[in-house]
Amino acid sequence: MPIETDFHYRQEHAPPPPGAAIRAAVEPPDFLGLLRGFVGGRPGDKNQRTWKDTGFNMIWRPNHNQSGNKDFFLELNFTDEILSFNEISGGTGVANRGLLQNDIFLGAVAYVQQINDSFDSSGQHFEPGVWANVPGTTDPGEQASVTRMGSIPHGTTINLQGRAFTVPAPKFEVATITPFRAGSVDDGNTNLVHFDEETLSIPSTSRTPLSRVASLTQQQLANPNLFLSQALANQTILSTTVLAVSSVTTTTSVPDAGGGTDNIAFLVGKTDGPNANAAIASAIFWIEKVRDRNGREFDQLQYTQRVLLNFNGLSWPHITVGTLVSQTFPTTYVVVAGDTLSAIASRFYGTGREPFWRLIYDANRGLIGENPNLIQPGQNLTIPAP
Repeated sequence: MPIETDFHYRQEHAPPPPGAAIRAAVEPPDFLGLLRGFVGGRPGDKNQRTWKDTGFNMIWRPNHNQSGNKDFFLELNFTDEILSFNEISGGTGVANRGLLQNDIFLGAVAYVQQINDSFDSSGQHFEPGVWANVPGTTDPGEQASVTRMGSIPHGTTINLQGRAFTVPAPKFEVATITPFRAGSVDDGNTNLVHFDEETLSIPSTSRTPLSRVASLTQQQLANPNLFLSQALANQTILSTTVLAVSSVTTTTSVPDAGGGTDNIAFLVGKTDGPNANAAIASAIFWIEKVRDRNGREFDQLQYTQRVLLNFNGLSWPHITVGTLVSQTFPTTYVVVAGDTLSAIASRFYGTGREPFWRLIYDANRGLIGENPNLIQPGQNLTIPAP
């Protein structure tokens, strides 16, 4: 779903030193820094970009006599994802006025993330939010950082802080799915509590039916980050920007003030403990320029995200990974049997409602004819920019 806004910040700066205003008029500052890869384009323009493709999601969720005979359920999803970005920094950046130091100006990119189950197209995740590029500060004394601020409809908000940097190629650590005792060191080895549901060869009614994830291997389930490395098997990495963020302020690369997660009362609970408290969240995004085996070069976005849900005395990993490709418009699409303009619009834009299906119709009226409901298999449609 494209972000339907043309909002951009325009906020006053302190009077610049002599000559600086002239330079800024010629070369507007890039407030986004390494977040520029999300949207591309030039600083000061109304840049937007949509990324789309597939991924995998796993979550241990609490079960109150709803699914299976245990007090948890292991949900597994192959996913279809659309992640849209819109630069909102404008020409001035986002002003944060200082009391203890001079004002700072953030770069900001609004985003909307949509994830559907590939098996039945059921909606699994919706998240609006903002990524921000934060300059270094003197009070508090912090290096330049990036932050991801998101709102999740289940009742959780996140403010994940961290660093942006470049590397020759991505490196994917093992992402363990095994729960562990709440409050233990989160190192993948301490106080682990294994369950049969982690092993695909053991039947269970407390896990997603394997018919819905038929191609899932045991190795992929044990380490969902394997999906990311497998996606690169036939690619050459040309450049990589890394955005590593977390709610844990004791992490070396994370500012030691601010940030965190917050949850509604139902999730946090009271004396009897939480239903499912999203206590800790971290994510790594890799913005890549790649070349495939046919010599085609394109932009690619990979990410891994890990949330710890605390309930019933354990910390339960919830891991989502994705490998997405930048959508370039205009593009083309060949109609297949059963297609509708609404379904095609949903495929490319994340929504099939007005005015998005009509954008496609208007661009192809001469081919389709006067009735937008009568598209024919084999027709080669132009898909315009949203």
